[in-house]
Amino acid sequence: MKRSALAASALTVAVLSGLTACGSGDSKTDAAGEPGAKPTASAAKEVSPAERLAKLMITKSDVSGYNVEKPSAEFVFAKSPDEVTLDKKVCAPLAYAMNQLPLGEPQADLTRVTSKGGLVGGYTYVTLTAYEDGGAESAMAGLSKAVASCGDGFTAKSKSGTSPYDSVTAEPTTKAGDESLAFKSTMTVLGTTHTLHSAAVRRDDVIAVYFSVDGRAIAESRPSDTKLAAVVVEAQNAKLG
Repeated sequence: MKRSALAASALTVAVLSGLTACGSGDSKTDAAGEPGAKPTASAAKEVSPAERLAKLMITKSDVSGYNVEKPSAEFVFAKSPDEVTLDKKVCAPLAYAMNQLPLGEPQADLTRVTSKGGLVGGYTYVTLTAYEDGGAESAMAGLSKAVASCGDGFTAKSKSGTSPYDSVTAEPTTKAGDESLAFKSTMTVLGTTHTLHSAAVRRDDVIAVYFSVDGRAIAESRPSDTKLAAVVVEAQNAKLG
């Protein structure tokens, strides 16, 4: 994302912010369990969770008219879930989903931010997370429980600031992957109300989380209700398989 675009959305992240693989093994034992044997060809070519997510993540060629970029580390709410504290623990998955932090216990995660030129329509963030067997289902269950339990809002804090969310409401969503859900949240900044939309889709052991925000509207104290970019969501869901 260009610095000028980030400057326009700095208050967003300050508010949203003040609101945003590895395995172990015995090097002496091969896949067949024979000490001292050389790795098999299949083991040598095994794709890591991080590499897998890099292949699954959408690129600019997948979403015509949109930029797809790495988010700037300068404006993150927190670098990890451990840096986030909440007044309601059950709402933690919501704070993570809306600030590009991984849900549950992941093997790897990757985030990109998409936008049209001139900030038309705001930003849609995409976060992919890979899990070991059962981890993705557990993460989705935690997010679903948070949506159902945090209707009257919650507050998230990090070193970057404090983010008070006024409400959380489940939204209808088109079925995708093996599981899918969507929700919206509201927050008030300098007396102006903003609606933020999010969705999550699980396909096997990978979860895609989507989040939309209009940083310019927040910076300019204009009410906003920024929908997820449908073309981005559809393209990413298609790449999940």
